[in-house]
Amino acid sequence: MAGSVEFDFSGDRVLVTGGTSGIGHAVAVAFRAAGADVTVTGTRSGPADYDVDLDEMDYGQLDLAESAAVDAAPERLGLDRLDVLVNNAGVTFPGGGDEWVPDTFDAAVALNLGGPVRLATACRSALAAAAVDRPGGSSVVNIVSMAAFRANAIVPGYSAAKAGLVAATRNLAARWVDRGVRVNAVAPGVIDTPMTAPMAAFPELLDAEVAHIPMGRLGTPDEVAGAVLFLSSRAASYVTGTTLAVDGGYLLP
Repeated sequence: MAGSVEFDFSGDRVLVTGGTSGIGHAVAVAFRAAGADVTVTGTRSGPADYDVDLDEMDYGQLDLAESAAVDAAPERLGLDRLDVLVNNAGVTFPGGGDEWVPDTFDAAVALNLGGPVRLATACRSALAAAAVDRPGGSSVVNIVSMAAFRANAIVPGYSAAKAGLVAATRNLAARWVDRGVRVNAVAPGVIDTPMTAPMAAFPELLDAEVAHIPMGRLGTPDEVAGAVLFLSSRAASYVTGTTLAVDGGYLLP
């Protein structure tokens, strides 16, 4: 097919947090199709608790709010070597609370910023081990959000966390460059996922968001997955510390 791009991740170990739904699932499926050995995490007890395709993937239960579980995740998941970490798992309104309430704001920041940074740190040795003989080095890709760049008065804690994760991406990239570990981020625009599905009940909100997108439509999880695979591949061997917007032009003035 003209213009098509194919990646080969044969033999690579890939960990995708929140790989059971939406963007995370699309990323996990894309890596699997490219030959990778994929592990996904979710908050439920096992893969049978999900109604999505998790065939030929390993599954591990992981709650990013549980620091000890995050610290132990690489060993518990058997990841002594890790070629790619995709920090995708995230949540708005933790516990169903209002993010303007200080405790809920703190919980949103802990889950969406503290959790990914803690997991990346826990995986540091496994990533460095893979980088030794992997062309282009090993890779961390953090999934951020348009909320990191534009005010979002509905989810201020989530927004602050994603902005922090953009900064953390740059700082980790600078700190780990000598280890052969590249750290980048992808900032999805308004993507058609279970997280954005509730907007359909508020046409005025959905219409306003689509009107702000020059391409005039929502993105798909597969369109985000392609960017993640690129940043994880040898084709991006000279790319680190950057945030790639996959937003249909959402951030244009």
